[in-house]
Amino acid sequence: MIVIGILAIPFIFYFNKTDLGAQHSGRFARIYDRDVTSVEFMRYKRLCDLARQLGMFNFLQDLTIGAQSQASFYEQFTLNLIVVRHESVRLGIRPTKAEIVDVVRDLRVFRGPSGFDANRYDEVVQNLLPSMGFGEAQLEELASDEFCMNKIRDLVAAGISVSPAETNATFEQIYGKVTASVARLRLEDVAKNVSVTDDDVRRYYEVHKPDFKTEEKRKVEFVSLALTDEQKKLKGKERIDVLQKLADRANDFTQALLEKGADFKQVAAKFHLPVRETGEFTTSTPDPAFKADPQLVAAAFQLTPQEPNSDAIQAGDGFHILHLTGVVEPRPLTLEEAKPKIVDAIKMQRAREMVLNKGAQAAHELRDTLKSGAPLNFALEKVNLKAEKIPPFSVADVINAKPDPEKAEKEPADLLAFKQAAGELNAGEVSEFFPTNDGGFIAIVEKREPPDEARVRENKTAFEERFLSNKRKLVFFEWLRNRQNEAGAMMPKEEPAAPLQGS
Repeated sequence: MIVIGILAIPFIFYFNKTDLGAQHSGRFARIYDRDVTSVEFMRYKRLCDLARQLGMFNFLQDLTIGAQSQASFYEQFTLNLIVVRHESVRLGIRPTKAEIVDVVRDLRVFRGPSGFDANRYDEVVQNLLPSMGFGEAQLEELASDEFCMNKIRDLVAAGISVSPAETNATFEQIYGKVTASVARLRLEDVAKNVSVTDDDVRRYYEVHKPDFKTEEKRKVEFVSLALTDEQKKLKGKERIDVLQKLADRANDFTQALLEKGADFKQVAAKFHLPVRETGEFTTSTPDPAFKADPQLVAAAFQLTPQEPNSDAIQAGDGFHILHLTGVVEPRPLTLEEAKPKIVDAIKMQRAREMVLNKGAQAAHELRDTLKSGAPLNFALEKVNLKAEKIPPFSVADVINAKPDPEKAEKEPADLLAFKQAAGELNAGEVSEFFPTNDGGFIAIVEKREPPDEARVRENKTAFEERFLSNKRKLVFFEWLRNRQNEAGAMMPKEEPAAPLQGS
């Protein structure tokens, strides 16, 4: 996966097309001088979904490289599968019945602890396939497609090899230890020196006047059905049973509100529930009663005068039903009211421009100074920056690191981006300036150390196999792109909307 991430990036845009789906009147695309109808596309789409259900992830990955949305995922699957089927016929590749059976038996969804599981196969054939409008024929169809695609990929990439020097260099790049420093520029430091005049504020206000409004305010009544202090101590099934009873009662309450002429307070009295009321609040400044439960704030702002009652909302240790009692619509801010926001906006805009310019210039000067043989400290003083040491790391550790929220809170927000930038540099090199939300950074790699022997023994053989495999996959992706072009694959252009009567 490390190598896939590194090698596949240059190819990410190869097959990226406009998301058009099947919205064109009867025609999805054109390829090999024939139209692919929307009906055909929908069948390919269902085949794609079936492949996903069967766990054919490598097959899907190879046919959808570069897809950046769900729509383009289905588009690329369709066009590339048409190409693979066409080329299979041209090259005379046709699996035997036994070869198809071998592919089917090896599918992830059918594998149990001891290999192929006939019970799992029967379950898929009897339940999954009919639910998608398919039968065993489509299962074999996809197995045949995967067999043909793998054969074509092997033929296309048969002559591809990787030299030991290239493999070793890439392995060291990924598994070797990197010692680096980071020089940061912070927006808040630069913004302190930015001055904003009244004329600046006035011009900004005139241009952005529609954007400056007060926040909408809401006021609601609500009832709560919550666990008692004793019930909060319950665990497992006992707690679930109590919560279910509360949920049933809350649903009964919401059903009672649906009756014609139902009054919120009267229904609450009928259920012996006290009604509480908030003050006016906004999404950014919620009522104290809702501070601990953001979903209640969100629910309050989804209510309307026409539909003032919410569903039962589970939050904390209970359920809540809201009733909208008031809405204060946003109003435009005056120049004086908007001034503090405008000053902050102008300062941050100008500070960001200054940081980008200073950062780019500093990176350039650092690079030139270090190339001349000067020490790092001297180069940093020259551009008036300080650098902080980052604990040594490897690219492999960064990619394979498991999420750790507690550790992430203690680390700088840009640490991962910095390691990714530094991981691409050689010893003595300086990165470009990378902007971040709070400013930006420059990465400086001081030295690289080869992987220790333990890492080499543990990872080298598997890495060599993956490296060669992914090189061959990239050749196959390029071949697919070229075959699409040769096949004249085209998506139809959007039809202009018909003019309105009398326009």
